[in-house]
Amino acid sequence: MASQGPSSDIEAFRTLLKGSKRVLALCGAGLSASSGLSTFRGAGGMWRNHDATVLATPEAFAEDPGLVWLFYSYRRHKALQAEPNPAHYALAELARRMPEFWCLSQNVDGLSTRAAHPSAQLKLLHGSLFDIKCFNERCGYIERDNFNDPVHPSLAITSEEDPRMDAAGTTNETSDSSAGAQNGRNSSKRSSTDQTIPTSQLPHCPSCRTGLLRPGVVWFGEALPVNTISEISNFIARGPIDLIMVIGTTATVYPAAGYVDVARRKGAKVAVFNVDGADLGSATGLGKEDFLFVGDAAETLPSALKEMK
Repeated sequence: MASQGPSSDIEAFRTLLKGSKRVLALCGAGLSASSGLSTFRGAGGMWRNHDATVLATPEAFAEDPGLVWLFYSYRRHKALQAEPNPAHYALAELARRMPEFWCLSQNVDGLSTRAAHPSAQLKLLHGSLFDIKCFNERCGYIERDNFNDPVHPSLAITSEEDPRMDAAGTTNETSDSSAGAQNGRNSSKRSSTDQTIPTSQLPHCPSCRTGLLRPGVVWFGEALPVNTISEISNFIARGPIDLIMVIGTTATVYPAAGYVDVARRKGAKVAVFNVDGADLGSATGLGKEDFLFVGDAAETLPSALKEMK
C-alpha cells in the first residue's frame, strides 16, 4: 500500500515547529522571487551575448576581469534596487526567537542580510555579491557586506545596454577548470588592449596591493567556503534535527541538496515551501509526517510562521 502523502495542514506544521528545538532551512532562488531578481541560472542563461555560467568562473576573470566585474556590478545594482520580501523577514524573526535555527542559503543577493537575519544563524553556501575578496588566494583579504553602488567608480553600471559591453567579446570557457583556481596567477589569453576595462582601472586589494579584488561568490569549479561547511557540520553533529524547511529550491544542486538527506538521518521532518509541488529533488518522497506548501514563499512562509512566539 502506498504511503500517505505530505500534509498541507498549517496548524499541524505550526505545532511541529513550536515543539522543535533544532531546525534547519535550506533556501534557494524562490525565496527571493517576489523581490524581482533574475537568477541567470542554468544552461542558456545569458547576459548580453555572454553565457552567464561561463562568466562565473575564475578562468573568465583571469581572461577579462572587467567584463566579469561588470556582470556582477550589474547584479549588485539590481539586488540593491530590490527589497527583502516578507519571507526574508519571517525567517529573520524566527532566527531571533529560536537560537538553534540555522538558515542555509544558496542565494548571493544579500536580501537576507538586509532583512537583519542574525549573521551567526545565516550560512551563505555560495557567498555573497556584497563580499569582496582578493583574487590572489595567498593574500586572504576579504571585506564583508560592502553595499556601495558602485563598489568602485570604474564599475558603475545601471543598464545591460552599457556601451562598454559593445566592445566585449564573447568569453569562452577554458578546458582546464582548475587553471584559474590558483587565483594568484592572473595570466590572461587576451591582451590588455582587448580587455573590457584596463586592469589598472579595476579595484586592487588594499592588503597585498598587487592582486585584483573579485566578487566574494563561489564560482563554478570552486569549493564551497570551508569555514561555513565546517560550522554547519558541527551544528548538525551536536544533536538531533527536528525539522528542515526546504524553501524556494528544487534541492537538486549538490552538495547543498545533500543537507535534506543529512537532516532526515538526524530525525528531521521535512517541510517544503515551493511554487512547484512535483519537482522536489532531494526532498522527494515526502511522507505523511512531512509537509508541502505550494505557492510563492513570500506568501506561504510568513503565514506558516506568524504564530511563532
